[in-house]
Amino acid sequence: MTQKAKNITGWILSGLLALVFIGSASMKLMGGEEIAKAAIAMGLSAGSLQLIGVLEIVAILLFLIPRTGLLGTLLLTAHLGGAIVTHLEHGQPFIMPVIIQCLLWVTAIIRFPELNRRIMGKSIA
Repeated sequence: MTQKAKNITGWILSGLLALVFIGSASMKLMGGEEIAKAAIAMGLSAGSLQLIGVLEIVAILLFLIPRTGLLGTLLLTAHLGGAIVTHLEHGQPFIMPVIIQCLLWVTAIIRFPELNRRIMGKSIA
């Protein structure tokens, strides 16, 4: 794959992730009765749900900015790890956060060659 194709693929996948996280964060920030019930079922207050929404937006913005992309990757990974554990703890399906986590890492490896070198032990040519 050429470098141009990698760049285009990385940015398309980044855009998809941005849609997912901004959509998730906006639901948390706007609230609503259904969201409040789901939060209470997981032991979260409305205030903590809004904080999580703000943190999601900050993390995806950091991910999208090339210079802070690795920090954003780590923050989103931690966030999704928490989501997976919370789903497991409450007996809910956890496959969607796992899929998003995998998409996040594939995107990060495509976008950040230094991450690929560290994880895979080789460079992207």
